[in-house]
Amino acid sequence: MTRAKPEESKPGLWEQFKTSRNPWVGLARELAWVAAVVGGIALALFLVSGTWPAVVTIESESMVPHMQVGDLVFVVSADRFGDLKSWAAGKEQGYQKYGDYGDVLIYRPNDAPNPPVYIPFLTKGVHPIIHRAMDRIDAGENIPKYFNLYRGQATPVRYLPATIQNNSLVLLDGTVVTPENADPENGYLVETPLFTPHPGYITKGDNNLVSDQGGYLSSVQGEVILPVKDEWIVGKALFSIPLIGYLPLNIVPVALVLIALMLVWEYYAGRKERERSEGKVRQKGKRQK
Repeated sequence: MTRAKPEESKPGLWEQFKTSRNPWVGLARELAWVAAVVGGIALALFLVSGTWPAVVTIESESMVPHMQVGDLVFVVSADRFGDLKSWAAGKEQGYQKYGDYGDVLIYRPNDAPNPPVYIPFLTKGVHPIIHRAMDRIDAGENIPKYFNLYRGQATPVRYLPATIQNNSLVLLDGTVVTPENADPENGYLVETPLFTPHPGYITKGDNNLVSDQGGYLSSVQGEVILPVKDEWIVGKALFSIPLIGYLPLNIVPVALVLIALMLVWEYYAGRKERERSEGKVRQKGKRQK
């Protein structure tokens, strides 16, 4: 009496997923691997930086020449690696970052919502602004405006008190600032009639004519940008890498190219595997003859 052979146990779903030669399953494996790697990197960045997003991309020229479009900026929480310093505090202490006094802030203007991951055409919200912290003011104070007539072509070493009369900057001694007598080392500080309802930071792009607060959000019609509350701050810029930021700026085409390359690779690998299998079958047939 012959013994019945025990039935071989079928591999589980996970084992089938890992060993399947189906090209679509192979593509799913590749995508899962990419997602795991990206997720691991994101978790590591969050643990190191203490904030999210931990990296942002420079999308405009508002911080030229100290930050360029396409720079990938690594962000840390405002109190990590030292207290947050404004331009005014940085000048007193001799602290500089990105070519001028004070830290560069990443903040949500007026606490506007922004997606954790920005995908063009799919996500909505206001992008965080990446500008330098100029000073911190208390609730009830006038919102000041910082002017740099030379924008990114010169970095002021001082900001002189001034008023605006007939669309011209006028110093406290009555001198009208003109292109002929303007000094690249001088910026100008104008007190506006607007009052802040809360304490916060005044911010300015190094390549912008004037600071942000008291201006308007381009994405929210009629809403004035207020001084930045502590809870609106995403973080401060730690360091940046040139050009790498163009990848997240073009995330959709980059993702499509990667998926296309994966498909081509799976097709190529599957074809090679079939050719090897067919070759083994032919060799076995010849031996049997």
